[in-house]
Amino acid sequence: MAGQQFQYDDSGNTFFYFLTSFVGLIVIPATYYLWPRDQNAEQLRLKSLRRVHGRCLWYRLRLMKSQQSIVPTLKKAALLFGWLVFVLLAYKVSKLDREYQEYNPYEVLSLDPGASLSEIKKQYRVLSLKYHPDKGGDEATFMRIAKAYAALTNEQSRQNWEMYGNPDGPGATSFGIALPAWIVDQKNSMLVLLVYGLAFMVILPVVVGTWWYRSIRYSGDQILINTTQLFMHFMCKTPNMNMKRLVMVLTAALEFDPRNNKEATIRPTDNVEVPQLIRELGNINVKKKEPPFYYPYSLKARVLVLAHLARMDVSEELEEDQRFVVKKTPALLQEMINVGCQLIFMANSRGFSAPRLVTIENCMKLTQMIVQGLKESKSPLLQLPHFEEEHLRYCISKKYKVRTLQDLVSLKDSDRRNMLRFLGEEKYDEVMAVLGSFPHITMDIKLQVLDDEDSSNITAGSIVTVTVTLNRKRMVDVFEQEQEPVPCQGDEAATTEEAQGDTSKAKTKVWQNKNKGAKKTAKSKKKKLTKKKATPAPAKNKQANGSVAGNEVTTTTTTTVATVATKEEDDDGSDKGSESDEGEANKDSPSERDEDSDKQSDTEVDEMAGDDEEEWEALQQSIQRRERALLETKSKVTHPVYSLYFPEEKQEWWWLYIADRREHTLVSMPCHVCTLKDTEEVELKFSAPSKTGNYQYSVILRSDSYLGLDQIKPLKLEVHEAKAMLDNHPQWDIPDTEEEDEEQEDSDGIEESEDDDEDND
Repeated sequence: MAGQQFQYDDSGNTFFYFLTSFVGLIVIPATYYLWPRDQNAEQLRLKSLRRVHGRCLWYRLRLMKSQQSIVPTLKKAALLFGWLVFVLLAYKVSKLDREYQEYNPYEVLSLDPGASLSEIKKQYRVLSLKYHPDKGGDEATFMRIAKAYAALTNEQSRQNWEMYGNPDGPGATSFGIALPAWIVDQKNSMLVLLVYGLAFMVILPVVVGTWWYRSIRYSGDQILINTTQLFMHFMCKTPNMNMKRLVMVLTAALEFDPRNNKEATIRPTDNVEVPQLIRELGNINVKKKEPPFYYPYSLKARVLVLAHLARMDVSEELEEDQRFVVKKTPALLQEMINVGCQLIFMANSRGFSAPRLVTIENCMKLTQMIVQGLKESKSPLLQLPHFEEEHLRYCISKKYKVRTLQDLVSLKDSDRRNMLRFLGEEKYDEVMAVLGSFPHITMDIKLQVLDDEDSSNITAGSIVTVTVTLNRKRMVDVFEQEQEPVPCQGDEAATTEEAQGDTSKAKTKVWQNKNKGAKKTAKSKKKKLTKKKATPAPAKNKQANGSVAGNEVTTTTTTTVATVATKEEDDDGSDKGSESDEGEANKDSPSERDEDSDKQSDTEVDEMAGDDEEEWEALQQSIQRRERALLETKSKVTHPVYSLYFPEEKQEWWWLYIADRREHTLVSMPCHVCTLKDTEEVELKFSAPSKTGNYQYSVILRSDSYLGLDQIKPLKLEVHEAKAMLDNHPQWDIPDTEEEDEEQEDSDGIEESEDDDEDND
């Protein structure tokens, strides 16, 4: 019986097959993912943003980095070297001789397949004379010839060759180990053992352990776990946190400590430059002896953040550190918001003091301030280029009263140009280009209770879903809408109102206000049916008159229809005494009346069923849309933010949440909307209050990048009493009379069958 045989590849050919496959598995995916993208595309993108973002700090840094960076060249060189090695290995493999070939005795004897026995013997005699060892031939070649001759002449050998491909019968299965010959050489055994031990017992555990201990220090958002715990401690300690305290807690993050982050640095010159900045900034709570606020790293980070908000000039060394600190702050503030919201909702169930709403909103405001490099008290107009403090007096004058970006947008072009007369033509065009790139968001709010029969009825304790549809446009679109002429004549205004009404009706979705419409139509149909049943005779007369009028006259007016109707009513009033004939005619066909009523009820049921089907289809579509939104991953690259002093390209993101402004409480968890390019639909869920009544909430949209673009919309909530839960549903209550009737029917059926059997007998 055939066995198994394991042997090393002494020639080393199998190792080249393995090495070629291994290199190919690395080089091909690495080329797809790591090959530098077209640098021209990035240059074209930056060129398209130059008109708006040309003065931004991040834009200038990006241009310098793209010109000085040699990383793409190194990546290309490494990948090309990998491909060169792969091609050489493939060439080497293609030149290797095949060691395992199919045994063919005809090929050994140099005969054509299917040669006759005489030809085989003749060829064997010729080759034997040539390769026989006694005649001076090669012994190995002669053995191969003799084996081939036996495979073709001996019946048993021929059967073995045809069945197993070998005249000697089935052999042992051979497995080659793809290792080069020098590895299995006995001389190199100690060196190979040393390398194996070093690689798998020292290097691999150290690399895996280092990666593991580093990864467990960070959260999913790449924030140190100790920093998160620090934020949690101070938020519980100071629930109502003002802006100064918030900056102190923010800059105490361990990301700025060189002992926890290698990117953070403490320079010898900090002992001179940091105190100088402290004197220029004024009161920044330096004497606060509360750890870790007085630690050197925390004090330095606080000074750099406050200098950034004041738009102060710092030295080149401190500027590099300032860029590092400022780049880290948006992610840290987002972590603070997450921690504060979690503490708020945990406090509702456990009863400890939680951060106030003002603390969460101050974190959002501080993010805007850091991105734009402005203090809280400064005007949002300073976000625009070429605007300085002395220029604001032109804007806040009694004539214009421009204090916000919206006020600047709402001005007429002539007034705006006159107000900004301190700017030249080029600077004015640049200001308008930047202002036109700012976002203009509109919010559509829909309130409903999902998975309920009446989605518009909000009961105590129910889960309320607020669907907010965000539509983003640019400010330049608002300019264009204001410049469009508006028709002022009555007819044109009426037509435009009708058109707007039609479009608004067309925009309304199928599943909106479905129940109310169905109820109204059902009520109106019932009223019409009752009227028709009360006066069946006039209906017939009207139908008859209508058919005659339709045959004789092609066009009718409302006056003729009114006169015909009045005449019919008079005829009906005068012919009350003669209703007996028609009544007898109607009495003669009661089945027709029953059929008419059945048809009418069937139509009502069909229409109600159609409405239910449409509502069900709309609900299924909304569920599928939510599932697709959960599964699909959207890019967080939305629109680049215009920020003069932020050192990194920032994408335009938003916070959306519901709050009770009177009670200063958070109603729903803030949703960080990171995928708003044109339109985005966001669902906010919260539990309705446990007490019935009217509540006034606010849907708040805040930018994490711009000052003065926040929006607040009221949300009215009317909470009703919850429906009482039924212990036993009526459909499972079977009356005793029905059971008795069923038993009686069964017994009657049995008696009838017995009587039939007796009759048959």
